[in-house]
Amino acid sequence: MIDHSRMKLGKTPAAHDPRTLQLANYLQPTVLAQPPAQANWSTKVASWPMMMNNTIGDCTIAAAGHCIEEWTTDVGDPVIVPDATIVAVYSAVSGYDPKTGQHDVGANELKVLNYWRQQGVGGHTIRAYAALEPGNLDHVRDAVFIFGNCYIGLALPLSAQTQAIWSVPPGGPAGQGAPGSWGGHAVPVVAYDPQGLTVVTWGALKRMTWGFWSAYCDEAYALLSDDFLTSDKTPAGIDLASLEQDLRAVTG
Repeated sequence: MIDHSRMKLGKTPAAHDPRTLQLANYLQPTVLAQPPAQANWSTKVASWPMMMNNTIGDCTIAAAGHCIEEWTTDVGDPVIVPDATIVAVYSAVSGYDPKTGQHDVGANELKVLNYWRQQGVGGHTIRAYAALEPGNLDHVRDAVFIFGNCYIGLALPLSAQTQAIWSVPPGGPAGQGAPGSWGGHAVPVVAYDPQGLTVVTWGALKRMTWGFWSAYCDEAYALLSDDFLTSDKTPAGIDLASLEQDLRAVTG
């Protein structure tokens, strides 16, 4: 039986800053193509490092590291961010002290995204990010298909600790299935199909159903990265110039 109960989480409660830009405002429906029924950006990646998330609550930074690995592998120049760098970024955004182990309290996704955009993770920055409507499944598919993945937060239930595929338990989102009863966790979505989504967590790929997504995803972001958005992948139907200009206006 799968037992992830000893694995670390580390996403603090979602902080819905009213200044956060919404992806919906930058979609151009008359230009944007309907997302395909399935997409998978994970096939070229040989393995997914743990990035210390089995020992400390650095999932928000490990998820960033996995995004960078996936993007750079897809374009043919794989980069695996070293554990020491992952821990250093986690320390910078959370106050964690790797010498003493003190203040291993996790991190806020928006704070991580702003740090990633401004300071970088292992020398890799993101140009911009925008929040999705988690309940809008087309927007989720748009984010994964167009930008190569989707950076999300989950309010994991205790029932997820022993599930081979994350799904809503028979009793629904209550009791052992209550959102957040285990804790908050950050993962990147790297694939989807009609049955569900695939994320990277604890050094491996993990499947979840669309119902699990709807019940437990409490924040989700599309990421614009030059590691992925090469000249042949410039998305049509996304007003990137306005998105980047507006992000600079609200975050500096």
